[in-house]
Amino acid sequence: MMYENPVDIERRSFEIIASELRLRRERLSHPGEQRGPLEESILMRVIHTTADFEFDENLLFTHNAAEIGRALLREGAGIITDTRMAMAGINKQFLEKYGGTVQCFIGDADVMCAAQEEGTTRAGAAMDKAARLSAEFKNRLIFAVGNAPTALLRIHALIQQEQLNPGLVVAVPVGFVNVVESKELFMDMKIPAVIARGRKGGSAVAAAIINAMLYYGATTC
Repeated sequence: MMYENPVDIERRSFEIIASELRLRRERLSHPGEQRGPLEESILMRVIHTTADFEFDENLLFTHNAAEIGRALLREGAGIITDTRMAMAGINKQFLEKYGGTVQCFIGDADVMCAAQEEGTTRAGAAMDKAARLSAEFKNRLIFAVGNAPTALLRIHALIQQEQLNPGLVVAVPVGFVNVVESKELFMDMKIPAVIARGRKGGSAVAAAIINAMLYYGATTC
């Protein structure tokens, strides 16, 4: 059967994901992480975005991160992304419904100049700029990092220096250098985090996690 209606396509996609996920867990004798309904919904949307069922083993939620993230978004949290792609992927209609905003500073002239002067990456310099603006959000900033491990490293350093206190960190950069290590820094921190362990991740994954929190329990109108 061919599906053309977008609502039907998405519904059928999630039916397939749920069925294959159940069969995969049975085949691997793997019940999956002990996740609540919201966490399972986030996992399903990540798989829907990537067609990668290994996220069932990779996706980690610390300190009730899913529920905290959902609550922050409904309180009008600000979101900082490390890429314009992640920013573009977040559903603005849902975000604005709750009074939230999303920003990416990676291409700002002052960020590029700071990175050049300090010999760091633009992603790291962008996190410095975000930290300077964080006071107005009263610890309700969500950092969604899907590409640059140096952004995660800088966020971690700013937290350690007590210059930043995020409400949530989505730590899902993809790649080979500094990626695993940067994610592991957040596994033992008190900051709530959604982490894609290992090398996998990406800007689309970061956006999918945010969107899943926005959509969960919400009406479409």
